[in-house]
Amino acid sequence: MDAISRTPVFCTIVPPHMLDKLARTDNPALSARARRTLERDALQRTRRRITTVRGLAAPPAARPAQEDAKPKRTVYDAETTQDLPGTEVRKEGAEPVEDATVNRAYDGLGATFELFLSGFARNSIDGAGLPLNATVHYGEDYGNAFWDGEQMVFGDGDGEVFLDFTLAVDVIGHELAHGVTQYTANLEYFGQSGALNESVSDVFGSLIKQYVQGESAADADWLIGAELLAPGVSGKALRSMKAPGTAYDDDVLGKDPQPATMADYVDTSTDNGGVHINSGIPNHAFYLLATELGGNAWERAGRIWYDVLTGGSLTPTADFAAFAAATAAAAEARYGDGAEHAAVLSAWSQVGVPTDAEATVPRQTPAREGAPPQAG
Repeated sequence: MDAISRTPVFCTIVPPHMLDKLARTDNPALSARARRTLERDALQRTRRRITTVRGLAAPPAARPAQEDAKPKRTVYDAETTQDLPGTEVRKEGAEPVEDATVNRAYDGLGATFELFLSGFARNSIDGAGLPLNATVHYGEDYGNAFWDGEQMVFGDGDGEVFLDFTLAVDVIGHELAHGVTQYTANLEYFGQSGALNESVSDVFGSLIKQYVQGESAADADWLIGAELLAPGVSGKALRSMKAPGTAYDDDVLGKDPQPATMADYVDTSTDNGGVHINSGIPNHAFYLLATELGGNAWERAGRIWYDVLTGGSLTPTADFAAFAAATAAAAEARYGDGAEHAAVLSAWSQVGVPTDAEATVPRQTPAREGAPPQAG
């Protein structure tokens, strides 16, 4: 793929609609912190666009994972500034430091590397041993974590709504999985392809959490970011794959808007066409598949999703139907016309997405944030 077409996007774990709600609260301190977080996110998006205009170096060709493949981790400390990457505080192989946030980031990078290597024979997020870098203590009371196309960045949260973003290993996995998508299917970050981009990250983030905790599909909570909400918030997590729309219902944050099926699909021009909202639909399909198959979700359900992500059959603008069709084909190719294939068909049917579609453009294509309206 050419250098410019495989460009990274700025992906955050906390969706803009949650921060927008916080920014309008009557609590001056909370609203000010949310506005600062939104402003920092907008600045990072601008930096990503500048990088896109300049063009990026082509990624290295993925190579088969080697048995002796090892992570190459470096953790930096921004010391509440917005300067990246910050001061190096822990390098690969170094002993734990006194700062628990640094150690959690280091361990989360390692857990993500280990699942992709042992579960999918993938050597780091690019398949070729890419070093994994992360910055902690970014900004003052910064209420988010993000993948900027090159590294992970974690805020400390405000302590009142959001806690330290390194507390949730699935958040670390989620953001690094955006990097895997960047180097593979390269799903465009708007409309249904963007919702798939977000969903794939939720899927692999959840799988990494389950892998670390030794949980089967039946035992997992299927929550994304369950450790992030402060004790006073009425909610369990940022999102629920098991029951989209039920993760939180709070006076300050509002109610979780995610749909579980196409019957409740949300047409919106915000959040790049609802990428954090409509991702609930493919998320729920994966949950249904994984729990129907049972056992460890990364072994069969996760394998099917990984085959689709890396198989080359998806266009960057693939919609839900194209992705569903690809998973059905991948299940049959790997496992034959048996239980796995039937479970894939059933999962997508339950969320209202057909599996017999050819690759198509997104069902609706709202204007990209920061881009001029498109004619026609």
